Amino acid sequence: MKVQVLVAAVDQNDHSLLKKMNIDSDVIVGNQCDRNSIEEFDYNGHWATYLNFAERGVGLNRNNTLIRATGDICLFADDDMEYVDNYVQIIEREFERYPHADALIFNINTIGGDQQRRQNTKVKRIRTFNSLNYGAARIAVRRASIQKNRICFSQHFGGGAMYSSGEDSLIIRDMLKKGFKIYAIPKTIATVDQRTSTWFSGYHEKFFHDKGALMKAMFPRMYVLMNDIYFPLRYKRIAGEKAFNIRRWMKQGSKDFNKLKPYK
Repeated sequence: MKVQVLVAAVDQNDHSLLKKMNIDSDVIVGNQCDRNSIEEFDYNGHWATYLNFAERGVGLNRNNTLIRATGDICLFADDDMEYVDNYVQIIEREFERYPHADALIFNINTIGGDQQRRQNTKVKRIRTFNSLNYGAARIAVRRASIQKNRICFSQHFGGGAMYSSGEDSLIIRDMLKKGFKIYAIPKTIATVDQRTSTWFSGYHEKFFHDKGALMKAMFPRMYVLMNDIYFPLRYKRIAGEKAFNIRRWMKQGSKDFNKLKPYK
């Protein structure tokens, strides 16, 4: 079982990221920068590839690494993460423990930032109703399952795209629609530094507009309930906004998204 890390990175000018992230496996770095080149080299006995492309969009970046992946188990990583020393062994052990699983979602510790990641405290099956709690950087997936079902990341959602976040929720949704067995695992594989965010700049009109678009993409029939009830009640206090404004912004986001077909 070969574990391979697929990193979404920006403006890397050397290979120091691999040490910073504590990489101890094969790795592909999707480096969105100002040049076009591919570098392949040995890194501490593992095969490393840098895909340097002059483009932007985290969904596009992750797809570039995913279509070139060779590992049996692939991790979707960000360039602000640092893996624990034995992350490969943890991941291998859990996939051996759950051989029928197509994907596993692990814990990641967070440094800084207002939004703390939800921690898995026990093993549980991921369904549509609880799939919004997890980001892509926590996911380890069997490459064969992804390729067999032709699953990829949305290029309309996420950093650098039209809508600022949500590509991770959408790919989990797509996995579930294809019948993937996904489990949350109470094991920690990395730490992420959230003191600077590439997409979150506050609970403002753009934030809720993009959430409205995401809800329309995620829940084509139930998005109105999310727009009118769930998000206004959940965010009106922490956002300091009236529920009426949140509903109005999310409704507009849903309308705008409805003009985009297909969204991938």
